[in-house]
Amino acid sequence: MVGLVFVAIVLNYVDRQILALLKPTLQAEFDWTDRDYSHMASAFQFAAALAFLGTGWFIDKVGLRRGFAIGVGVWSLAGMAHAFASTVAGFVTSRAVLGAAESIGTPAAVKTAATYFNAKERSFVLGLGGIAPNVGAILTPLLIPLMAMMWGWRATFLIAGGLGLVWVVVWLMVRIPEQPNAARDAAAPKIAWASLLRDRRQWAVILGKALTDQVWWFLLFFMPDLFHRVFGLTQGTLGLPVAFVYFMAALGGITGGYLPSHLMGRRGWGVNAARKTTMLIYALLILPVPLLVGVDSAWVAAMILGLALFAHQGFSTNLFGLTTDVFPARIVGSAIGIGAFAGNLSGMAMIEFAGWSLDTGRGYLPMMLVCAVTYLVALAAIHLILPRIVAVDEEEGEEVQVLAH
Repeated sequence: MVGLVFVAIVLNYVDRQILALLKPTLQAEFDWTDRDYSHMASAFQFAAALAFLGTGWFIDKVGLRRGFAIGVGVWSLAGMAHAFASTVAGFVTSRAVLGAAESIGTPAAVKTAATYFNAKERSFVLGLGGIAPNVGAILTPLLIPLMAMMWGWRATFLIAGGLGLVWVVVWLMVRIPEQPNAARDAAAPKIAWASLLRDRRQWAVILGKALTDQVWWFLLFFMPDLFHRVFGLTQGTLGLPVAFVYFMAALGGITGGYLPSHLMGRRGWGVNAARKTTMLIYALLILPVPLLVGVDSAWVAAMILGLALFAHQGFSTNLFGLTTDVFPARIVGSAIGIGAFAGNLSGMAMIEFAGWSLDTGRGYLPMMLVCAVTYLVALAAIHLILPRIVAVDEEEGEEVQVLAH
């Protein structure tokens, strides 16, 4: 069961990254403008943001087994539909359906952990779920360009989507008895989003996610194009530097969890100082990212972008940590959900801005300047809203269930 959830999240990232990696080929074949491509990426973001508001309800309504299978099945078919698209409208529609269906991944993974595993096992399962997106982000640029060179871009979409359909069959075949106590232990009262929106702590999360998630989504959809456009990398050669950048991102997530724990545990710092100092370090690490537009080497650019996403994941991990600091565990899922909704919308705005900037000849520098300063702005906003982070008193044994991105 753990393996199936891990594979589903990896496939989630494979399907969402394919279009970005095949953009140079598809743009040449269909004569897209950069705004056309931005509209495709924005359709994914907007559909995912809206669908995210109802995916938890959907999983509860139809049940985990059927709900997860429907979600993976629909996003796999949507991924395969890209192979038959030949117009901008066709790709936009396919991306919108893909984004809406993929939003089911995180609530389904969390519910799987709650349903099939007891409290002690649950943290381990959720930890693996947090690693899976990075694995998908690393593997996809290594495999997709190679597959496109060997079999063509249409076959690549069909194969990737077909793997999801195979997953659905295996998921429905596996029979593991639910643990009633685990499901009951994970149950929590429903939280009205309207009540959270009146809480200043929630606005710290909203602004933090909105200001920083835009960087992740922008680079996810435009990084392959950057290597192709700025450094002349071909379809077959851009995979390695992109994979390196996401490997650095994974390391950032690991260090982002270790550093504040070290400061609080070994150094005796309070949660406020440890959390904000750690976030400041990562906010400073991303400042050099605009320098990449002036370098000549793709690998130097990859190191600069790798440091940027290292910083992003470290900052993001601590933003999740801040949420678990200030909210009881039973509310964390809702608080993160609202923040993720804001992050998806800001990501859509950044993607549209990128399309405008590239189409009007301004290049990548405007986006890189935004990437450089937005983390310091986010930290300043958090500090103004929460001058002092005060950790809530948790009930003994209560679990916090959070998955990144």
